[in-house]
Amino acid sequence: MRKKIIKILPMLLLATLNHGELLSQGSYSLNIKEAVDFALVNQANVKNAELETRVAKARVNELIGIGLPQVNASGELIQYFDVPTSFFPAEFSGGPANVYLPVQFGQPYTGQAGFSASQLLFDGSYIAGLKASRAYVELSRKDLSRAKIETAIAVSQAYYLVLVNKEAAKELLTEVERIQKLKDDTKKLYENGFVEKTDYDRIVLNYNISKNASNQVTRSIGISENLLKFQMGMDQQASLTLTEELDDINITTLEAYNDTVDYRNRIEYSIIQSQYRLSIIDVQNFKSSRYPSLNLFGSLGWNASRNDFNFFNSDYKWYPASLVGLQMNVTIFGGLQKHSQIQQAKLNMMKVENSIQVLEDNIDREYQNARSSYLNAIGELETQKENRELAKELSRVSKIKYDTGIGSSLEVVDAESSLREAEASYFQALFNTYASKLELDRTAGLIKY
Repeated sequence: MRKKIIKILPMLLLATLNHGELLSQGSYSLNIKEAVDFALVNQANVKNAELETRVAKARVNELIGIGLPQVNASGELIQYFDVPTSFFPAEFSGGPANVYLPVQFGQPYTGQAGFSASQLLFDGSYIAGLKASRAYVELSRKDLSRAKIETAIAVSQAYYLVLVNKEAAKELLTEVERIQKLKDDTKKLYENGFVEKTDYDRIVLNYNISKNASNQVTRSIGISENLLKFQMGMDQQASLTLTEELDDINITTLEAYNDTVDYRNRIEYSIIQSQYRLSIIDVQNFKSSRYPSLNLFGSLGWNASRNDFNFFNSDYKWYPASLVGLQMNVTIFGGLQKHSQIQQAKLNMMKVENSIQVLEDNIDREYQNARSSYLNAIGELETQKENRELAKELSRVSKIKYDTGIGSSLEVVDAESSLREAEASYFQALFNTYASKLELDRTAGLIKY
């Protein structure tokens, strides 16, 4: 029954990885590579991963800016409605001891302007942070690569599904046309009394089953095409023509693959190696925070005080003030916080080391399982291909026997049902083979972007 082909759809729908951003409606004719390339430009997850790499680069520039000279300008004009009062010892002016006289120093208008600058000369945390930010850029690039690989796999699977459904629909349409002719011929025989009504009814029932199966697969073409557009980030209303054919896709033999996988070919392994480097930098960062930091600073300014608001009158002076200095900060005792932070960073680094070992084991397991699955899929495809040819021959022979009067309608119906089952199993096996090859290529690290 064609239900087996229809079952492919929900399986792939559950495997949907991301949501494509809609583009303007248009018309496209694409092979598999072009469909993947389209998705790598327009798929939302890929776009977000690319934006994340740009964010990471901007963070590096932000951190670099901390180590560059920092220059600031400031200025203010103040009017005192009440000049601040200070207390002056009365005995300084001949008064009694322990008595203080209120005195207002200053003028109601004051102003100041100036420039300040500083330069970081040394800070171990800054150096470690700069290394970490650059490692983060590298990690974001690898995440982008992973997003592209996942998108390429999803698009390829959806593309294969459309091709398989179209081929299945073509075969079913041929079957419907063949059974319709048989139905029409049997109707004439029945009307002329050469066959019983039950023979005609069997043929009609078989025709209805085949026609229903054909309609289902035809509708599934539209569903699978929409899924493909979805994975590509293409407008659902766009016109899409697939230029690839099933015959164009080669089924690679297992001998083309190595017995073991090189971990370095897997993007997941490359990502966790970057995470490990970040954990090492994290330890270095906390250690270097114990070192002294050294800053150079300086300032140049002017200030003025007036009884009237005449700061911009050149007859009155502004008085300069300038300085330059060197600042060093050393943590003598920080409550053992740094020690605890270093211990935490080392423990996190050990966790990443353990994760690397787990990932290596998982990669080995995934690859061997993928090899076995692909080998089984190839074997199943060969079996179903042979069964399909046998079913076609049985159908042909049963039709000849029926036409010559030495076979029954029941034999014809059974042969057609067997052919329908064989076709469904063949196309299911065909899609499983393509999907298994994609999984084997993924686990082998052969899909790269």
